[in-house]
Amino acid sequence: MNALTGTGTLVRLALRRDRVLLPAWIAVFVLMAVTSAAATKGLFPTVESVVQAASVMNGTPALVAVYGRIYDPSSLGALAMLKAPGSGAVIVGILSIVLVVRHTRAEEDAGRLELVGSGVVGRWAPLTAALTVVVGADAVLGLLTAVAVAAAGLPVAGSVTFGLAWTSVGIAFACIAAVAAQLVRTARAAIGLSVAVAGVVFLLRAAGDTADVAGPRWLSWLSPFGWGQQFRPYAGDRWWVLAITLGFGVVVTAVACLLVSRRDHGAGVFPERLGPATAAPSLRGPLSLAWRLHRGALLGWTAGFVTYGLMVGSVAGSIGDMVGSAEAQEMFLKLGGRDVLTDAVFAAMFGMLAVVASAYGVQTSLRLHAEESAGRADPVLATTVTRARWAMGHVWVALGGTALLLVSAGVAAGVVHAAQTGDAGQVGRVLVGALVQVPAAWVLTGVVVAVFGTAPRLAVAGWAVLVAFLLLGELGPLLELDQWLRDLSPFAHVPRMPGGTVTAAPLVWLVVVAAALTAAGLTALRRRDVG
Repeated sequence: MNALTGTGTLVRLALRRDRVLLPAWIAVFVLMAVTSAAATKGLFPTVESVVQAASVMNGTPALVAVYGRIYDPSSLGALAMLKAPGSGAVIVGILSIVLVVRHTRAEEDAGRLELVGSGVVGRWAPLTAALTVVVGADAVLGLLTAVAVAAAGLPVAGSVTFGLAWTSVGIAFACIAAVAAQLVRTARAAIGLSVAVAGVVFLLRAAGDTADVAGPRWLSWLSPFGWGQQFRPYAGDRWWVLAITLGFGVVVTAVACLLVSRRDHGAGVFPERLGPATAAPSLRGPLSLAWRLHRGALLGWTAGFVTYGLMVGSVAGSIGDMVGSAEAQEMFLKLGGRDVLTDAVFAAMFGMLAVVASAYGVQTSLRLHAEESAGRADPVLATTVTRARWAMGHVWVALGGTALLLVSAGVAAGVVHAAQTGDAGQVGRVLVGALVQVPAAWVLTGVVVAVFGTAPRLAVAGWAVLVAFLLLGELGPLLELDQWLRDLSPFAHVPRMPGGTVTAAPLVWLVVVAAALTAAGLTALRRRDVG
């Protein structure tokens, strides 16, 4: 038996497990790219408006740090797809990380990989199968995105290059995650290590792109995100950059396979630090236990939201210079607030952050299912702790963490904007724009708890619900869907702040819906068998 025996069978198993997840996320990415292309074509109808916007973008270091440079200031395609290679590529990379860890280290943690490995399965087969599925998904994503963006009216050659850029980023981070899964012992640690690497290389790309001509622009070439932008879609179409990613992937995959052969099953290359012999006095209840389990992830999410808030606050005041015509300004105002373009930027950005924050709530509340499946909930429930108290420990962290993320982003954005304008009152105005998003994000946590209490195996449907709400928000106006259908998304009921009027009724109803869903889930949990 060679090291790759059984790879085909494991590939089919992984595809079966991801038969809903992969198509859903690929559809979201494709629609994100198409929406960006369609919206920008209307915002900048003339070459002059494109050049003006590109000049402002390239002249604003904060925007360049977030999205990268526009290499052809007269190219509508380069301007239209600037956001997708920047923030979109980050999401593609993180999704590739999660999928690789899901089919390697997470399976090893759960003990299923040991059962599979007892059959006719080679040592490298699980890792090879995971990389085959994820790299194949990245390739399909790139192909469908290229076709969709070209159909939206952008040049075909640039659309193909853009698809290759996304595929390139996904492949690079899939290979990085493959190595991380061998270095550490748990799936959470592997994802954390991979995301930390993603953060470092993002900063390298940002430092290289914002450097002067005589500065260290070569730093961008040390980052997979930089490679993705060096494809330069619609601004030169440098397909040869794919060779760099493929070479990197071959070398890193070889390292991962070498580590698989050298380490013990169930262990990582890095030894795990042992905890104290006795628990701290603060670890005295289900809430403190849940906080202990989630605090590391929450700290990382908070740092990301603060960073994004600082960037949004620093660039919001520059948007007025990007859109020159009155028609373009009117169209942009429809995306967010009512009064000024700056308020529209904050409202639109906080709307996006609310979706991301709700993803944290989904991830945190899904830990209930993981704890129950792994049998770790049994020792807790064997004490005087009730099922409701145990579950609410994780729910409180999910709800509080979601609010903390949005508040931290709102404060960061408000402080930077207040410093730029010299008006301390801007902190409160901007913070309100973040706070009104909290009840809508809470609804997703309630959905997961309700499904977990009723049918725990279907709890992952929370991700599908989040994707559905995202699609309703993105495609509802473009497809002119009926208002009742768009109103199914909780984010459709959030007041557009700052710049609008706060209406208490929809926010109260969103809180009531979240509470009702949570209560229904806890009631069902008390009536079913655990495990």
